Amino acid sequence: MSREWTVQDLLSWTKSHFEGLGIAEPRLEAEVLLAHALSLDRLGLYIQHDRPANQEERASFREMVRRRVKGEPTAYITGQKEFMSLPFRVDRRVLIPRPDTEILVEESIRLLRGYKGEVKVLDVGTGSGAIAISIAKYVPQALVYGVDISEEALEVAKANAVLNGVANRVFFYHSDLLDSVTSGTFQLIAANLPYIPSEKMKDLPPEVREYEPREALDGGAEGLTVYKRLLPQAWQHLSVPGFLLLEVGDAGQAEELNRYAGEAWSGYYVLTDLGQRERVLVLKRG
Repeated sequence: MSREWTVQDLLSWTKSHFEGLGIAEPRLEAEVLLAHALSLDRLGLYIQHDRPANQEERASFREMVRRRVKGEPTAYITGQKEFMSLPFRVDRRVLIPRPDTEILVEESIRLLRGYKGEVKVLDVGTGSGAIAISIAKYVPQALVYGVDISEEALEVAKANAVLNGVANRVFFYHSDLLDSVTSGTFQLIAANLPYIPSEKMKDLPPEVREYEPREALDGGAEGLTVYKRLLPQAWQHLSVPGFLLLEVGDAGQAEELNRYAGEAWSGYYVLTDLGQRERVLVLKRG
């Protein structure tokens, strides 16, 4: 007689298996995959911890675990990722939204609430639409435009706008940076563009290097090639006062970009992430 596997059995075994393979946050990864396989939320795993999983559920979960062990990111396996407490569909056409990017979104929301009446926002390199959609969701007076060079990414972003109920205030366009932007000026421009130096791409974790779109990661020799193209374009499309928020990665990138931007900008500051790494450069035109 075959063994009867409960939810708790599957969770415990998978957590131990992931730990043995050196997968980061093994319990969280196991919970997310098992919850998806059983069509539950993570709390439901504990409420129903003693429920037996049927053969079909076990087979589905086993396939998910196999894919994760091979290196595929959990978000691509489940096809979804939470960002700013909102649901987003993701696949290999787009980068997986990261918690660090929430710092940029939270600061954007804070700045936009300082304006009265309708505000216009531009998200450059929108990808899954996580930044644009989150701003629209939390700033009801915002009209948000998202641009991306990848038409495949824009398909994902449009679906996410519908999923989050903001498709009437978020508009997506195909554009290489701001080349095709004709919507006048914006109170705020946000960008999470490629910023990893080319020579450091090989040092990324395999699940990032081998699965996520390289064109959304590789920022050229210094990691700042795309940002340096954006800066003069952003200046032309910002209102006065207006803000440009740029997510950065490597130490010194914020300082280098601020230096490159020059004295025309009236002020800047840098926000750090939970690891105290410089994460967001904020430039002001005013």
